[in-house]
Amino acid sequence: MEPPPDDLRERLAARGQGHLLRHWGGLDPTGRERLVLELEALDLDQVERLAALLRERAGDGAGGADFAPPDLFDLARAQSTDAERARRVGAELLAAGRVGFMLVAGGQGSRLGYEGPKGCFPIGPLTDTPLFAWHAARIIAAGRRHGFRPTWYVMTSPANDAATREFFAEHHHFGLAQGDVFFFAQAMLPALTTDGRIVLEGPDRMFLAPNGHGGSLAALATSGALADMAARGIEHLSYFQVDNPLARPADPLFIGLHAAGDAGMSSKVVTKRDAQEKVGVIGRADGKLGCIEYSDLPAELRDARDADGQLLFRAGNIAAHMLARGFVEDLNRGGRLNLPWHLARKKLKSVDAEGRPIEVEGVKFETFVFDALGATDSSVTLEVQRRHEFSPVKNASGLDSPATCKADLAHHFAELAEAAGHAVPPLGTDGVPRIEIDPRHAETPEELRARAARPVVVADGHHYTQNPVTTR
Repeated sequence: MEPPPDDLRERLAARGQGHLLRHWGGLDPTGRERLVLELEALDLDQVERLAALLRERAGDGAGGADFAPPDLFDLARAQSTDAERARRVGAELLAAGRVGFMLVAGGQGSRLGYEGPKGCFPIGPLTDTPLFAWHAARIIAAGRRHGFRPTWYVMTSPANDAATREFFAEHHHFGLAQGDVFFFAQAMLPALTTDGRIVLEGPDRMFLAPNGHGGSLAALATSGALADMAARGIEHLSYFQVDNPLARPADPLFIGLHAAGDAGMSSKVVTKRDAQEKVGVIGRADGKLGCIEYSDLPAELRDARDADGQLLFRAGNIAAHMLARGFVEDLNRGGRLNLPWHLARKKLKSVDAEGRPIEVEGVKFETFVFDALGATDSSVTLEVQRRHEFSPVKNASGLDSPATCKADLAHHFAELAEAAGHAVPPLGTDGVPRIEIDPRHAETPEELRARAARPVVVADGHHYTQNPVTTR
């Protein structure tokens, strides 16, 4: 039997992680090769820093912080002179090619009963257009509207990177040039036991977990995406999530407010449905801007109202942000991301000394992208309408499910058509209008009035390649 590499065994033993090789004798050549590749890529210095953090019990929440709502650019200001000025600034930045687009798409569709990347999940109300195609259509529409060639940065994960690239290739990158779609994968981190030892998920592999959505900012640096942006002259990055097909990544108002405010990072928010909606809110904790988790906000503050009768802490976080490229570069100075770690303690699947399945008390380590808000000197918090910009697909049924998202999309399209003076198809038995509009065709009533003089009635399921308006 060939022994493990001497230098690897010595490095692991010196750091108290020698147990990672204890099953070596029972592994076949494929298992040994897999394990060596994983262990050779392991950053043991980082593991020691995480173990020290675990011993210090740091990063576990806001505790008894002093909370305050953010300075909000609310819906009432959307028609103000400031808003019009910001829209002009945003449109100019888009036209100049100074804005790039970043999609966070590392998840699988398992919770939806779908095998594959979540972005491949079909969500068109009538045409089953996949999530990836919705976002591509909005980006392409922005490029046509403002006269620029968009660049799309798509963050995957090791679990779905190959499948995502293959899906894009099968669909010809949804109309974007292949060289203008930059894929990069989120990093994975080993989980630790409560005494700082790396958890083995199986005899030939560590227990690896994503490093949190904040890791997307580190991956921008390590993947070369930031360097690519600099080479293209991209100064600002529009960040959005794959599971929200109503996201508007090229919103001139948001881009303009962010840029004119010289902000490092800015956020879009929607008004909470009610005080009990379990969503984080953008706000300040001990003076520092960030996202306040539902469980951290005291009940009396969750229920508090302002002078107009609205929830004081109503700025629901929808994970839609603008980021200045220079700000992200600064966050990555020194070769690692300057964001706090959060510890998630839970039972993890592992193996004992004999290789038998067991569960152990373990800890996963994550960074959160919204923690970067606390590192910027200036930030904009823009309130938008939920029905037009936020309907995520998270659950197989009930709230935030494919059924609710498809209904929200259809109602959005119906409202758009009605505002443009077009007849809206009758409601189905489920109370949902049978309509779908390709974002490349129109995203505003003005565009629809100008372009939909000859609406096309189709139902062939190829929404993202043709057919601007679909009705039944």
